[in-house]
Amino acid sequence: MSHHREGAAMRTLPILMYHGLHREASSRGRFDPVYSVHPEMFARQLDWLVLQGHRTPLLDQALSPEGDARDVVITFDDGDVSNVEVAMPLLLERGLRAEFFVTTDFIGQCGMLAPDDIRRLAAHGMGIGSHGRTHAFLSDLDVAELMAELDDSRCRLQAICGRAIDALALPGGRGGERELLAAQRLGYRHLLGSVPGPNRRPRSDAWLQRLPVTRHLSLDDFAALVHWRGLPARWMQARHAALALPKRVLGNGGYQRLRERLL
Repeated sequence: MSHHREGAAMRTLPILMYHGLHREASSRGRFDPVYSVHPEMFARQLDWLVLQGHRTPLLDQALSPEGDARDVVITFDDGDVSNVEVAMPLLLERGLRAEFFVTTDFIGQCGMLAPDDIRRLAAHGMGIGSHGRTHAFLSDLDVAELMAELDDSRCRLQAICGRAIDALALPGGRGGERELLAAQRLGYRHLLGSVPGPNRRPRSDAWLQRLPVTRHLSLDDFAALVHWRGLPARWMQARHAALALPKRVLGNGGYQRLRERLL
């Protein structure tokens, strides 16, 4: 079945990428100076989506023929405890839903989701997907390691929440055709990368683009990204293109060490 949308009014699908929601570095969870969004800003972003008439369906609905031009998919990566303690109540208050991509080796670690937390998210209508087993960059792995990373995480999440797991978000956004085909062989249907973009005519046989929401993103810039217009969209594309070179030169490990030093 094709997931192509028909008509000019249904040509894009913004997919927002969050991580943790933290007021400050001492908040529960794992604070990141770039990706930890302040809870009050997250609430303002949700209120803006509601005011604009956007819906926030899960991927199954957004990518189905019933998908709508107003759809915006909200996703969270890694499995920070703030996903259930902060994000879920704010979403439920507004009748919104989100997809939560969990790195399974992080489950139960300090500041991360526990199995009961994942069950709570699922019970309240949220989507659960895989973000790998160890958060290793999949493009660095040999074939056996890659298949284990994808299959082990999927099986553990299925055992925890009692439902099929068919969505995958690339750890670190690192992966290409090899990783896509491996995931499809294991039964993953929704495949999310981190290349920024509006998903014009989203396809089920390609990595979906996402829009990273960062701590210092203003509400005006957030709005511009969702509607994929103006300087914020062009800047995000340019930044991603500029970072591609050091990633190629340094490799994933070297680039990650450089990023950590800079932060």
